[in-house]
Amino acid sequence: MSSSLPATHREVHLTARPQGPLTTEVFEIAEVPVPRPGPGQLLVRNRTMSVAAVMRTLMDEGNGLPMPSYELGQPMWGEAVGEVVAANDAAGFAPGDLVSTHAGWREYAAVDAAQATRLDPGVLPDPAAHLSQGPTAYMGVVRGIEVRPGDTVFISGAAGGVGSLAGQIAKRRGADRVIGSTGSQAKAEVLLKELGYDAVVLRGAGSFAEQLRAAAPDGIDAVFDNVGGEQLQAALTVANRRARVALIGALASQLGVSETRLDTLSLVSRGISLKAMALFDHLDLIPEWNEFFGRGLREGTLSFPRTRLTGISQAPRALCELTEGRHIGAVLVDL
Repeated sequence: MSSSLPATHREVHLTARPQGPLTTEVFEIAEVPVPRPGPGQLLVRNRTMSVAAVMRTLMDEGNGLPMPSYELGQPMWGEAVGEVVAANDAAGFAPGDLVSTHAGWREYAAVDAAQATRLDPGVLPDPAAHLSQGPTAYMGVVRGIEVRPGDTVFISGAAGGVGSLAGQIAKRRGADRVIGSTGSQAKAEVLLKELGYDAVVLRGAGSFAEQLRAAAPDGIDAVFDNVGGEQLQAALTVANRRARVALIGALASQLGVSETRLDTLSLVSRGISLKAMALFDHLDLIPEWNEFFGRGLREGTLSFPRTRLTGISQAPRALCELTEGRHIGAVLVDL
C-alpha cells in the first residue's frame, strides 16, 4: 500500500441500543488503524456516505428486516461512494476507480471486490448522486403504482429522500395531480414551488383524512406509501375503485409512531391492490434509473434535493436529524 496513507482513520460505532428518540449519545467516533486489504479485497477511501431512516431500525436487536442488526462496539455500515486506493489482486479494479459499497460510517474500508460496484463517473454529473434513494422511488412509481397518464397520485413522506424524487418521477410518467404529505409548512412550500407537487397535506394540522379528501376531490388512483399508519389508512379511505397501492416504507412503525389497521372488506369490495416492495428484488432497474436520472439532471427536468454535512463526526447528528424530519431529500455526509 502507498506510504502516503495515514496510520489511522475514524469510524462510527454504536455503543448502546437506543430507547425512544435517537440521540448522539449512542454513537462513538473511534480512531483505529487503517485496514489492510486481504487477497481479492480493495482498500477504499470513502468520499461520501448516506444516512437513511432504515438505519434506526437496524440499531434494534432482532430488527425484523432481512438485514443484520448493527453490532455494539463495531463499525456501522451503509451505502457510500469512494475511491479505490489499493486493489491487490482484485480483477477489474484499479487505484483511482470510483466505487460504491455498503461500508460507510468509516473513512477507509477493506471490502471484498465482489461487494463493490465500479461506477462510471460520466453517468451522473455528481458522484454523490449515486447515493440518492432514486432507485427506490423509481421502482415504486414504475413497478409499484404503475403511474399512468391522468392519474391522481398520493405520496406520503414526500419531503424525504424517496418522496422528493418519487413526485418528480410520477409527473414525468404522466400523472395529472401529485399530492404529498409532510410535517411543516416550510417543507410544503419547497414541495409545491420547487419539486412539482400540486398539493400538500400537513401532518398534525387537523384531520389527515379530511385534508387529503379536500386535496383529492376526485379521489386517488395510486398511493405511494413511505409511512404507513394514519397516512396509509387515510389514503385508502380516499382511494378510488381499483386504485394501486405500493408499500415502500414504514416510517411510522420504524419510529414507533403508529401501527396500520386495514379494513380488508373495503379493500376487497373496491378491488384495491396492495403491493409491498423492496429494492433488493428490483436491482435490475438501477441502470435504467441512472440513465433517466442523469439525463434529467443534465436537462434540468429533475432535481436532486439533498442536505450535505462535512466530516465523519457529523454522521451521528445527520442520522438523528433525519429521524426528526429536519431535512428535505437525501441526507449525505462528505468524508
